[in-house]
Amino acid sequence: MKYWEIIADSLARSGWSYGYVRYLDDEGRQMYSADAHREGIGHFVVRADDLLAAFLELRKECRAATITLN
Repeated sequence: MKYWEIIADSLARSGWSYGYVRYLDDEGRQMYSADAHREGIGHFVVRADDLLAAFLELRKECRAATITLN
């Protein structure tokens, strides 16, 4: 199992719905966009040039939002 998959599973167990896409930017570079949504908390979208980096940033945003509510 890849580390980004572990992060994704952790988000799902915490009640977050998530997804990601891979795309090419205007300069032809491979990029990733990852998003997560949780009822009553919000929706977050992050972009990075690496899938793991995208999920690390997404996890950080989701944790911060969850902590703010508690």
